[in-house]
Amino acid sequence: MLTVMSYDRYVAICLPLYYDIIMDVSKCVHSVLGMWISGIISGVMQTAATFSMHFCGSHVIHQFFCDISQHLKLSCSNGHISNIGVSAFLSFMSFLCIAFIGLSYTQIFSTVLRMPSAEGRAKAFSTCLPHLAVVILFISTCAFEFLRPPFDSPSALDILLTIMYTVVPPTLNPMIYSLRNKAIKAVLRKVFQRINADLSC
Repeated sequence: MLTVMSYDRYVAICLPLYYDIIMDVSKCVHSVLGMWISGIISGVMQTAATFSMHFCGSHVIHQFFCDISQHLKLSCSNGHISNIGVSAFLSFMSFLCIAFIGLSYTQIFSTVLRMPSAEGRAKAFSTCLPHLAVVILFISTCAFEFLRPPFDSPSALDILLTIMYTVVPPTLNPMIYSLRNKAIKAVLRKVFQRINADLSC
């Protein structure tokens, strides 16, 4: 979804005259269907790989959801190779999405910086900065969770990092995207004025 949204921002800023032609209703429907189908395929692949594994010993997962890395720790068969293959494939697809997002924003920023009008630049930045904030938040928490060295024994930090990855980005998304809403801006302004008034007293 973040990749499709970055493409939408790219078309809106770099090809504004062709936006209605490129991002028509059928393109939006195909994008949504593509996201749903890719999510279903990903889920089916991971589920099939997990069911092909054999587990022995402790069946306790030290996490509040069944993460693939936790399954691999509990596996005592060669079936976990298929799970590693699925993870490698999905990691490669994620890398392609991140590369596409990076390419889109490179084009967007090069176009915005060439705009002669400061008002046009501000409008373009206000269009893409909420999405870019969500992308950075999601990728940074995801990388922090999956690229860190594994802990030998479970800890509270392990659970905290997982919460940062699974809970914080979806929780902050509505707030980040709502910052362009005038009513939300007015409420935030009142809150900050009240906080400043309380601090000055």
